[in-house]
This record gives sequence, C-alpha cells and structure tokens, in this order.
Amino acid sequence: MTKRPVVKAVGTAVPPYALAQYKARQFAAEMFDGKIKNLEKLLDIFENASINTRYFAKPPAWYKEERSFREMNEIFAQEALELSLKASRCAIERAEIKKDDIGMVVFVSSTGIVTPSLDAKIIEELNLPSQTKRLPIWGLGCAGGVAGVARAAELSLSLNGKAVLLVAAELCSLTFQRNDYSKSNLVATSIFADGAAAAVITHEPCGKKLSLYGSHSMLFQGTEDIMGWDVVDTGLKVRFSRDIPALVRQNLPQVLSNAANEWGITIKDLVHYVVHPGGTKVLTAYAESLGISSGRLYSAQKILNDYGNMSSATVLFVLERFLEVTPATGDFGVMLALGPGFSAEQVLFKW
Repeated sequence: MTKRPVVKAVGTAVPPYALAQYKARQFAAEMFDGKIKNLEKLLDIFENASINTRYFAKPPAWYKEERSFREMNEIFAQEALELSLKASRCAIERAEIKKDDIGMVVFVSSTGIVTPSLDAKIIEELNLPSQTKRLPIWGLGCAGGVAGVARAAELSLSLNGKAVLLVAAELCSLTFQRNDYSKSNLVATSIFADGAAAAVITHEPCGKKLSLYGSHSMLFQGTEDIMGWDVVDTGLKVRFSRDIPALVRQNLPQVLSNAANEWGITIKDLVHYVVHPGGTKVLTAYAESLGISSGRLYSAQKILNDYGNMSSATVLFVLERFLEVTPATGDFGVMLALGPGFSAEQVLFKW
C-alpha cells in the first residue's frame, strides 16, 4: 500500500475561563465607554460575530488592569505550555503511539515570545527522546495551523518512520490593549480567544486516516498592512484591515485554482473544506467566492460559535470536529487559512 503523510490524531485544549459573548460585550462597553465614538453602535459586532462562548487564560477582571508586555509574556509562557501539554497528551493517546515514536516537535504560535521556544519544554515535560528534532514557527498568525500541517507532512518523510507532533498554541487574549481605541482592537476583542491543539502526523499507509497530498502557499505582495501585530510598549497591538473579506472574494478563487492545477486536480474535485474561521464575514466570503454552500463550512462555523478565533490553533479544532462528524468518502478536500503577509496557506487532503 502506498505510504503518505497522514494525520493520525488531533487533540485540543482550552483554558478554564469560559465567557459568554454577551458578557464580552459588557466588558468592552465598560472598558471603552466614552473613549470610542459611536461605541454603542459598534458594539453590535459582538452579536454579529456568530460567537456564543470563548475561553480565556484569565478571568475578565484580570484584563481590566494595566499589564506590561513582560507580564503578558510570562503568562503566555506558563499558560501556553500547559495547554500545549494537555492537547499533546490527548493527540498522542488518540494516535495510540509511544512517546519514543515521536521524532520531531513542530511548535506554532504568534501571541508570545519564549526562548528557548516552547517545543523544548514540551519535549522535556512529555519525556520525549532527547534527540527529538525541533522546529518553532512564529509569526504566521491565523495561517500558522495550516502551514504547520504542511511543514509537518513534508518533514515526516525524512524521519524514518518517526512521527511529527504538531502543536499550535495561542493566547490571543494577552494581546488585548486597553488603551487602543481603534476599531481593529474592538473587532479583536469581539472574536479573539485562547486555545491549543496538537496533531500527530506520520508517514505510513493511508488506511482509514486523513491523508495529505500536497500544499500551496501564496504571498500577496505589498499587503503587510492588512493583518499583523505592531509591537508597542504594552505588547502586541492588532492590525486588521476592513478589506479582508473583499480580498478573499477577489483573490481566493484564483489562488485555489492555481493550487488545484499544481496538485493535478480541479476545484470541482474538492468535496471537503476545513477552513480557518477568521470571522463570520470571512466564512461568508469563502462560501460566496468559491460558489459553495455554507453547509460545507459547518465544522468551521461550529468552532467559531463555540470557541471564537484562536488564531493558528483554530483550524486544528475545525479538523477535529470535521473528522468527528464527516464520514470518510475517499474524496479530496482542502485545509485553508489566511494570515499576515498577507498570505494564504492550503493543504490538499483525502478523506
């Protein structure tokens, strides 16, 4: 039987503080009262975000106090590690492999800075072999989860049967800027959340596992102002453009068509869509630009409803849900996410 990179299992984890969306709106109303023009009208974005619940590393009252970049980053180091370990243990147990079978850890994040990077700590805490290879990936934002799958799949070919443990951990709440009165910060406050996900990726006969067939990356020139962070004294200040849904509509069909041509298929061959739910407007733009029903994005919409936008980790939550609810038909599908650059990352799979 032909061997390919396969996703053997996925595990996820969220922090303990659940916050209903109406409570998040109340928080924003209190924090920005008298500081943002037409605030009451702008607060409608909380209802329009199609989010019911999100999870955070700290209780709401904690975010009301002024925090330094150093303090935020220390919390990231602690909490992201705990979530990463929980998700990793879940994925390893579901994959039914031994820890000695892991040959590499790929760690993806964009919401904190730790050196040595957290993959080193993950190896130590999980008692993985000291020879385990490490690859930290930082700065790809929401696209990091799909890019991580792509790199893990490619690297699995060189590990002589060993598995890659892919971990994506984001604490987006720690980028909250209480003195930033921009609409971008308000949008981020309405959708961002915390979480971690892990996937075990191996090179083996496909069997009944989700198999990976290729990847495609696209960087749009001169678009670095569309999405990203500005580093300020109090941490990472979000940079969002209102043009993101329009960019999706204008560019995604051609980007996906180019990817399909590279893979030797057509867009019509894609039955499954596992996409990063950056927001409800982005999901609508996906469906409209690709001419697909919103039902084909059910898993992404469900994760957005239940968890919000956890940056790179979110698409792995979507993948976990997709595998739970979607019967395997042997059809092609695509994992897709957009991120800073401005960029698009895509992975072709069969399920």
